[in-house]
Amino acid sequence: MTAFTLNGRGVTARSDPDWPLLHVLRGEFGLNTPRYGCGEEACGACHVLVDGRSVPSCTLPLSAVAGREVTTLEGLGSPEAPHPLQTALLEEQAGQCGFCLSGIIVTAAAFLRDNPQPEEAALRAALAPHLCRCHAHQRILRAIMKVAA
Repeated sequence: MTAFTLNGRGVTARSDPDWPLLHVLRGEFGLNTPRYGCGEEACGACHVLVDGRSVPSCTLPLSAVAGREVTTLEGLGSPEAPHPLQTALLEEQAGQCGFCLSGIIVTAAAFLRDNPQPEEAALRAALAPHLCRCHAHQRILRAIMKVAA
């Protein structure tokens, strides 16, 4: 069993410690926002925050988060109190299919926490590991920069 903090509450996972965190989050804890995209850390759809740092969860073993804090999109905000990035993305109608957005949002949240007034080039570099299959990058960048302003 692996104990860690998930979206602000202590949990204990019963899954095999070698299983990818993504499968544990989706299967054991029923979370829907970290998504399986490629399984090779190449698309960003599975990104979550581990101790505030954006990491791919598709290859990260469950054992790597023992005693640590994991935050998914569900932990950033709620329908009643959305994170500013969630609000901005909705206002800008930034997502099309939404498959990539959870990974992008958690990565952007960590990036903006450390760089509250970034240059757009720095934001682009931070989001480079994330692939948007429906080509909504410009709207996504605009929404994130809106929050930074």
